[in-house]
Amino acid sequence: MELSHRLKQLPQQFFASLVQKVAAAKLEGRDVINLGQGNPDQPTPVHIVQSLQQAAEDPMTHKYSPFRGINELKKAAASFYKREYGVDINPEKEVAILFGAKAGLVEIPLCLLNEGDLMLLPDPGYPDYESGAVLANVKYETFPLKEENHFLPDFLQFTEKQKKDARLLFLNYPNNPTGATADSTFFEETVAFAKENNITILHDFAYGAIGFDGKKPESFLATAGAKDVGIEMYTLSKTYNMAGWRVGFAVGNEKIIDAINLLQDHMYVSLFPAIQKAAADALNGDQTSVDELVARYEGRRNAFMNACEKIGWYGKSPSGSFFAWMPVPEGYNSEDFADYLLEKADVAVAAGKGFGTFGEGYVRVGLLVDEERLIEAVERIGQLKLF
Repeated sequence: MELSHRLKQLPQQFFASLVQKVAAAKLEGRDVINLGQGNPDQPTPVHIVQSLQQAAEDPMTHKYSPFRGINELKKAAASFYKREYGVDINPEKEVAILFGAKAGLVEIPLCLLNEGDLMLLPDPGYPDYESGAVLANVKYETFPLKEENHFLPDFLQFTEKQKKDARLLFLNYPNNPTGATADSTFFEETVAFAKENNITILHDFAYGAIGFDGKKPESFLATAGAKDVGIEMYTLSKTYNMAGWRVGFAVGNEKIIDAINLLQDHMYVSLFPAIQKAAADALNGDQTSVDELVARYEGRRNAFMNACEKIGWYGKSPSGSFFAWMPVPEGYNSEDFADYLLEKADVAVAAGKGFGTFGEGYVRVGLLVDEERLIEAVERIGQLKLF
């Protein structure tokens, strides 16, 4: 029996090899400090767990949910966007409930593109963006995110052919893997670029809650005209430590939202209603846990960057997300350096090349252990005398 051509063409899961390497080291009894993955290390806040427990006890949540999700969650998403970003969202027409944002990111080319159409992806970027392009059998080209441009795309560098042929462009701020953020001026430029070239924008806002130094990350949809050209995808995974719950939503352009809903009508029968109810309570409820989480990540960032400075390892301090994007020392490529740290220091980081061509020369560090372990990891690296 043969697999389909689509499955054969899927990119290799970048994190699978990293997981295997870390697991092998742990089997040897080594004390590995794993900074290589993006899995939140804190539990879901108690009030959200209790909301799920209560909802699950209601027999009505054991039935099929409406195909397009329960109104309570769609209204909560709209209220959340109004409260947090000042954006008006019509819960009936401008919200699609997602099985986690990853599902939406992979689905969107299937919704908007025909075979052979062109989409544009950031480099470095989240590896699973490519998966959607392959499954939809569309072409993709990448655009560089360079440190000298604050890891933002330079729209002037797009070729005339790209501007003519492309139908969809992905953005992601706060950014994975670089930790960069985008401001309103950049999003205004994005809307103008999209309108001028008839390109749809998908903004992956997975880390939308996590901004540092008193600066709240900005929503693409808060920009005038953004709904005319695109949508934003939000997940509860990072904001509320609900990664395993697999719940998110897309908001924005009515036609695009309807396309997502139509595709999902044929793929799913919506999420477990109890999870949707708990997600609504998370969005509507007390946000103290979110403030505490952001403060925790900022404290970790500061501890990590200060420790790196002490050993002479200098990188751009992240302004958002829970990642640091650190340069590789001279004489190494990103994969060799990551392997060396695991072998000699029992510290796991993600090689930058796994995020794209322009990720070479960097490693991604997850700020997903406590400050003491982050400092210990840097001290171990410092003992290797690489800097």
